[in-house]
Amino acid sequence: MDEQPLEVMAASIAPGGRTAHHAQYRSHAISQAFMADPDQNELHARLDLAHEVILETCELINRFFAGRDELAVDRKTDDSPVTAADKEAEQYLRMRIGDAFPKDGILGEEFGETKTSSPWRWVLDPIDGTKSFVHGVPLFGTLIGVQFNAQSVIGLIAIPALGELVFAGQGCGAWWQHGKDSPVRAKVDAGTSLAEGLLCTSDFEGFALTDNWDTLHRLQQAAGLVRTWGDAYGYVLVATGRATAMIDPRLNAWDIAPMPVIMNEAGGTFSDWEGTSSINSGHGLAAHPQVARELLSLIGGSAG
Repeated sequence: MDEQPLEVMAASIAPGGRTAHHAQYRSHAISQAFMADPDQNELHARLDLAHEVILETCELINRFFAGRDELAVDRKTDDSPVTAADKEAEQYLRMRIGDAFPKDGILGEEFGETKTSSPWRWVLDPIDGTKSFVHGVPLFGTLIGVQFNAQSVIGLIAIPALGELVFAGQGCGAWWQHGKDSPVRAKVDAGTSLAEGLLCTSDFEGFALTDNWDTLHRLQQAAGLVRTWGDAYGYVLVATGRATAMIDPRLNAWDIAPMPVIMNEAGGTFSDWEGTSSINSGHGLAAHPQVARELLSLIGGSAG
């Protein structure tokens, strides 16, 4: 893939340019810092931008995916893989967000955190599942989470190679979109028990590295079916009712930033293994609340 300046890339991906709605940043930072819930106009403006920019980023990533055999794969300090696709996708996201909301904070997997005094913070994972990406497996995702005063209020999970997108805003519902089709409501499966259902996880290595082999064994015995259709795709399956639950023993904040609001708006729940709705605990699970309670009991957590 030929490299282009991000400004040129932005113009080619979004030929209509940025709307005045996105170009203007109406700052209420002082008053909002003391609000429990965000101003709805501010939330909708960010949700609109997030929806627009994640689709643009999917186009960029799919270009890289088509030419992945020519991509160099480097290793980060934790030995996880990273490619030019990861880096350029995050740079593009940061540029578009910074243009529209220059006072918002941004945390991304590849380029760390830009802190500000704003109550708004974007959390980005340009390619969740880089190992799948480099092996030609189309189950990698692009994640955008937006927090207001550290609470998840906007979430988007795109699966670029499959053309799937799940997105939600606080009080706006959760939605599932295929390509250019109109979005439909995303809803978790409320009628299947864990014993009859599909439990997803990212891999078994995480259970070994966190000394949770016994937990994995209990989960395998309790679930009707266990599959490692994991990373972001497992959460998409839960949010759209195709899987009963998703569980991960090892996570970073950017891996799960969209999940709390998506699951809540889809009629489910997201929590860490102690039952707390946090993206900073290093582990997580998603399911219908009844199944989530069963999972917490199996892993020794608490629903309270």
